[in-house]
Amino acid sequence: MSLLPVAEAQSRLMALATPLPTEHLAVPACAGRWLTEDVVALRDQPWADLSAMDGYAVRAAEWPGPWQVAAESTAGGPPPPLLEPGQACRIFTGAPLPQGADSILIQENAARQGDVLRGLDEALATGRHVRPAGSDFRKGGLLLKAGGALGPAQIALAVLGGHAALPVSRRARVALLSTGNELVPPGMPTQPGQLPSSNAPMLAAMLSGLSCDVVDLGIVRDDLPGTVRAFVRASEADIILSTGGASVGDHDFVRPAFVQAGGSLDFWKIRMRPGKPLMAGILGSAVFLGLPGNPVSAFVTATLFLLPLVRHMMGAASPLPPTAPATLAAPLPATGERDDYLRAFRTEAGIVSVTSQDSAATAALAMADCLILRPAGSAPAAAGDPVTVLPLA
Repeated sequence: MSLLPVAEAQSRLMALATPLPTEHLAVPACAGRWLTEDVVALRDQPWADLSAMDGYAVRAAEWPGPWQVAAESTAGGPPPPLLEPGQACRIFTGAPLPQGADSILIQENAARQGDVLRGLDEALATGRHVRPAGSDFRKGGLLLKAGGALGPAQIALAVLGGHAALPVSRRARVALLSTGNELVPPGMPTQPGQLPSSNAPMLAAMLSGLSCDVVDLGIVRDDLPGTVRAFVRASEADIILSTGGASVGDHDFVRPAFVQAGGSLDFWKIRMRPGKPLMAGILGSAVFLGLPGNPVSAFVTATLFLLPLVRHMMGAASPLPPTAPATLAAPLPATGERDDYLRAFRTEAGIVSVTSQDSAATAALAMADCLILRPAGSAPAAAGDPVTVLPLA
């Protein structure tokens, strides 16, 4: 089987997934989700011409006065009366302008003696310090598009648009399997040849910001029948995620166990480094993604495949990780026949690759805040050359 390009593998993985069903949730519970339908405004914002400052509502053409202060307008208070020529209305931020007024004379530029008001400093322009009705959005206008992420600003916009609930996808259910006889649970003493199981908590942490439910099914020993049973147990999830056992060694049982459990493999082996032995397929209604066992390989492939898969299933219009241009601060060697995803960090001078690019070097991984994408067959790069990075934070 030839090595699959990363972009093609990503596209094929997304094609395996079925969008999760929609549910309508109270707006505060929608943070971190993606909209499954467009959201339109149910009201105008602002609902009327409102004052942007504390001061006095007046006619700009009557500058600099005098005006007779004849009324008061407050946010949430009763509607102010119509202003007659030569009259002003004491007004506060967020309060509606009375009919007949077209500008706000801010209190710092006003001189008042009793109920007589005069303007100071610069002349007043029509519309000064006024938030016109509907200037933010109008009833029936598009507020948020389907596929958009719901963060704090989008939550505020939806509420101001009149919505108490929004259509979002159901939370993705991810079943996580860690394979390997050498693994022991975190915190347990390790004997020679043993290793703390770090991939599961790492992947759970990576998924924690995506509003999905992760069920850790624990450590699966290198045993074909036991691995088959683990796949069957995980098949009720939306995504089955395994780490380790994805290569072709005598003790790598993930691929044969997946097939024996009833799974259909779609692709295996990606033209990338680290992360070549990644595999994907379908088991029942669940999408299967088999990540390599080395922690760095698992991290990089999760960034490029797992997180986009979850975002895609939960309705994201743009599920793939964003890239950004950057400048190298140190040279890099030529690449071979696979795309390189180099762990790196940003400095004032530019991007610096971490010293160790070994796929098990977690100390170096912890230093990284981005990945440098170096396509297969790239020539050596010098300090000052442009590169493409995938930010990690």
